[in-house]
Amino acid sequence: MKKLFYFFCLAVPLFAQNIDQPLLRNARDRVFPALVHIQPVKEFYFSGEKTKVQVTGSGIIIRPDGYVLTNSHVAEKARQVKCTLSDKTELSAEVIGTDPWTDLAVLKLNLGEAGLQNVPFAILGDSDKLQLGEIVLAMGSPLGLSRSLSMGVISSVDRYIEDEGEMVSPYNLWIQTDAAINPGNSGGPLVNLSGQVIGINARALIFGENLGFAIPANTARFVIDQLIRNGEVERSWLGVEWQEVNELARYSGAGNLSGVLVAQVEPGSPADTAGLKPGDLITAINQKPVQAWYREELPRIRLNIANLPVGSPVHMLVRREAQDHSLQMISAKIDKFYGDEFECLEWEMAVEEITDRIVRNFNLPAPAGVIVSGVRRGGKAHEAGLERGAVILKMDGLDIRDMAHFKELYQAAERGKAHLLQSLTGPSYRYSLIPAGEQND
Repeated sequence: MKKLFYFFCLAVPLFAQNIDQPLLRNARDRVFPALVHIQPVKEFYFSGEKTKVQVTGSGIIIRPDGYVLTNSHVAEKARQVKCTLSDKTELSAEVIGTDPWTDLAVLKLNLGEAGLQNVPFAILGDSDKLQLGEIVLAMGSPLGLSRSLSMGVISSVDRYIEDEGEMVSPYNLWIQTDAAINPGNSGGPLVNLSGQVIGINARALIFGENLGFAIPANTARFVIDQLIRNGEVERSWLGVEWQEVNELARYSGAGNLSGVLVAQVEPGSPADTAGLKPGDLITAINQKPVQAWYREELPRIRLNIANLPVGSPVHMLVRREAQDHSLQMISAKIDKFYGDEFECLEWEMAVEEITDRIVRNFNLPAPAGVIVSGVRRGGKAHEAGLERGAVILKMDGLDIRDMAHFKELYQAAERGKAHLLQSLTGPSYRYSLIPAGEQND
């Protein structure tokens, strides 16, 4: 059975009475003034047309000049961002950058709107020093209730969560806490009793009681620096899906097996070009031994590769059929997480650019064409039988290379004429006739 998680765009446990109250108040007072209530207005393509939606999240000021750390799923696709500080000052903010791969984002408060030059800020702590049972405070805006605080303990310091749909975390090991975390806590700080931010609240387990998850502060440091300097996080990519080796060890009877297993190699990737194959056992990367007996050890291997400068040489020591081989490859830049979207007003649908992530998720043969992201009920695309998730491969007999090519063909399409599209849904190909009609865009 799959676990169900949700993103979260004044409970005090009984044991609180036995805790040093001045210590709690000191931790609260160090961070609470830097707490931010965030209300982004986002633009989505819903049912094939552009729709604006306001959501609620949380954030924490990390620099006196107004930089705010929050979750990517709070800030992504935001066209306007309204922020309320802990003293109830209201300001707008600019989205500096988002990193969906770690679910982190950085905003910049427009301090001049309130005549401010500096604002209170919080200090990031060392999340590697966390211990099980350590008391923590979760701050934010649960269910839109701003300036809220809950308390709990650290339940796990290295929780591994499998990717599900849009919720991915290839580089994260999560901090698990029983401090109450609810929708709206997203992006708020998880704070230790020294008053340091040791995590950014991001997820909870549906139907679970106080099972919340935060992104470690040490993961956030690298992302913050990249987003403020470059507006994005540039990562290296080899095209390898990794797997822990314990099942291979049980099969082979090698109880002391070391390394990490290659589960999949993407066609055309640097790893594929270098000759890496599924089933290879990697024992060293850039002359450093690697080991992944358990899934919890995979994120660190992925992160060590991702944090290399793009274009870096990567040397792997490979064991294949009891023979050792040496392979060299050059890292490429990882593809963007979200593709651009385009609204086809005349056909009453929206399409999205196909990224490498979509190729993997939909098991597509190649990153060609565009994917239908929304269809207006009763519109022309709906009448033609197109559905969300269909990959449009051809228009009027012409192969569609990518989103830019699709736009060219669509915008050059003859007015008032029907158009025949070939699409792929799962394993099935289908031809869909968009009926003739006046073009509106």
